[in-house]
Amino acid sequence: MKISTKGRYALRLMLDLALNSGGELVRIRTIAQRQEISEKYLEQIISILNHAGYVKSVRGAQGGYRLAKDPKDYTVGMILRLTEGSLTPVACLDDEVNQCSRAEQCATLEVYKRLNDAISGVVDHMTLQDLVDLQMQKGSYYVI
Repeated sequence: MKISTKGRYALRLMLDLALNSGGELVRIRTIAQRQEISEKYLEQIISILNHAGYVKSVRGAQGGYRLAKDPKDYTVGMILRLTEGSLTPVACLDDEVNQCSRAEQCATLEVYKRLNDAISGVVDHMTLQDLVDLQMQKGSYYVI
């Protein structure tokens, strides 16, 4: 499994808002400059985050974005699944009941189940606040 630039940038964008907004509005242009990411690409990503209710937006000259909730209320998994879709390593694990006709005889399925459990165990238990804390330990308030 590989996280796309959309997923990585969404996580960086959310972390940037958590670190730098202090409840105030932050402009996409400012985030784009800090993150060295195309403003147009961030606009596409923020639209997804806004539509899902992860961020709040205010239009106009004094407008910008801020997190809709506290950083502790977002998991890395929530953000990545919103932008990436499923994080499962193989398609046969996407459905609640495995639809694969070979599932009962497939020894390799156990590898993929364990990999999926490990991925979910990390992304679903690490919050945006955890990332804020890690970033602050690194001595930088700007996400690199």
